[in-house]
Amino acid sequence: MMKLARLAALAGIAALALAAAPPARRGLPPSAAKTHSWLQTVAVTPSGSHVVGNPQADVKLVEFASYTCSHCANFERQGADALLVGYVDPGKVSFEVRHLLRDPVDMTVALLTNCGDPKRFFGNHTVFLRRQDRWIATMEKAGPGMRQRWSSGEFATRMRAIASDLGFYPMMIARGYDRPTIDRCLADQGKARQLAEMTQAAIDSGVGGTPSFTIDGTLSDIHEWAPLERALRNKLRGS
Repeated sequence: MMKLARLAALAGIAALALAAAPPARRGLPPSAAKTHSWLQTVAVTPSGSHVVGNPQADVKLVEFASYTCSHCANFERQGADALLVGYVDPGKVSFEVRHLLRDPVDMTVALLTNCGDPKRFFGNHTVFLRRQDRWIATMEKAGPGMRQRWSSGEFATRMRAIASDLGFYPMMIARGYDRPTIDRCLADQGKARQLAEMTQAAIDSGVGGTPSFTIDGTLSDIHEWAPLERALRNKLRGS
């Protein structure tokens, strides 16, 4: 788990903004047993987070995630497909992602994953986490001049500098976005404030690192896929 250094450091983000599907019935082909995919059902909460799955699912899972957290990228690679296909798609579990931002790069990525149609969020989320090892290496090697570009000037100028320096524009263009749309999303200070408020709310609720999870509203001490899957199975058995 990626622990948070200090609450004050995280609060500084605000300144930027001023397992398997149900078995087929005997005698029916698999296609006849499944008529609906809950992966196509995406909703945005009042706080701005995204939820995929059955609104009436027996279990409601929430992940607190940071895009610059290597452990979040590990969870995405190791467990996201199994979670979505085995638990969300059949309607047993709904899955919500809440942002817990750690730095300006995190803010930039979050603005991009939230760009456009809400149904595109989870695809954007997956792309940035699964390619994290590529762009974060550039971030970690950034010199003083590059980092100065990220911290000076207007909000939109800073966000666009990060997106340019870390190769985010080609990633979004490959996802079907055009440059003007990307720039508008990077300049969205209203969304940035909402993301900062989401971060502060997570801290206030006791979340101490990423990824962290709540299961039916209870914060767990789980940070990896294997124990999380066991907890989901146990919860579903008792529901």
